[in-house]
Amino acid sequence: MYDAVILAGGSGTRLWPLSRRNRSKQSLHLVGERTMFQHAVDRLAPLFKPEQIYAVTREDQGALLSSQSPELPQANIIREPAGRGTAPAVGLAAIHLRKKDPEAIMAVLTADHYITGTEQFRRVLETARSAANEGHLVTLGIKPASPSTGFGYIHQGECLGQADNFPIYRVQRFIEKPALDAARKMASSGEYSWNSGMFVWRVDRILEEFQNQMPDLYNRLMEVEAALGRGDYRAVLVHAWNRVAEWTIDYGVMEHAADVVVIPVEMGWTDVGNWASLAELFSPDPDGNIFIGPHQEIDTRNTFVFGGKRLVATIGVQDIVIVDSEDALLVCAKKREQEVRAVVERLKKGGNSQWL
Repeated sequence: MYDAVILAGGSGTRLWPLSRRNRSKQSLHLVGERTMFQHAVDRLAPLFKPEQIYAVTREDQGALLSSQSPELPQANIIREPAGRGTAPAVGLAAIHLRKKDPEAIMAVLTADHYITGTEQFRRVLETARSAANEGHLVTLGIKPASPSTGFGYIHQGECLGQADNFPIYRVQRFIEKPALDAARKMASSGEYSWNSGMFVWRVDRILEEFQNQMPDLYNRLMEVEAALGRGDYRAVLVHAWNRVAEWTIDYGVMEHAADVVVIPVEMGWTDVGNWASLAELFSPDPDGNIFIGPHQEIDTRNTFVFGGKRLVATIGVQDIVIVDSEDALLVCAKKREQEVRAVVERLKKGGNSQWL
């Protein structure tokens, strides 16, 4: 069985004030009429039937995501008691899939991405499935469109061949988000891909890597797996998750895993992690402005406005981001939009939970 797992538990603090604890970014309408989670489900059809699509999310987000995609079986919305990063989320999904089919292959995807080339996306997932069936841990790389310093990079090694016109390379190493000079060299060399955070592997292979590299997490997962289908499953999960450390799949497993391959692909991919990346999905006017929602402008340049129901008027401003929500307004210089997360941290420390 080939199953898709959508990771949908991120807090999305860099998309504040729209992304909140009770409506995180995967549940928002950021592009078009569908939410980010709905887009993630939509692009999997017809390759995956609804019963083959799973989501991992926080307990407090489960009902909302289920209501947005009611075609997914309730049991396929896997709820974490608390977010612990991508490694525990992947492990939790893996034991659920192994319970159903010990030979299952899982595609690990995310609700943070927007992909315009959906046919290409589905084609590369089929290619990755074949590679995973041979025992490889497959990561999907994105051919660099620019020398971005916002992504990790994957150094491509020996080419193992092609399938459906997609080359498959051994991974030499994973590289952290680089400085600009290093990013320029890697992007121009043709030997590197951006790390998309999307993976395909056999369930038994990834659990074997957890056992070898993250034995503490593996032991907690085995406790939870033993309780699957039992009446005390939730209690066992909560108890185990209280002892699980927060960790990413990249640091915890992929950087030191055996037999990792990368398939580079171009598919109109955007990681919607902040307001700048979201703005890339819209076409600016002749003055470089992007206005979403009711607006009126005078002498405005290179400005991104994401409004709601209220009219947003701008006069004589440039190079700023404005985001209007029902109870909070963000105004920041474009060059400092990465600091939005710092506002959220200050609100937390100040006890201002009504705006979180």
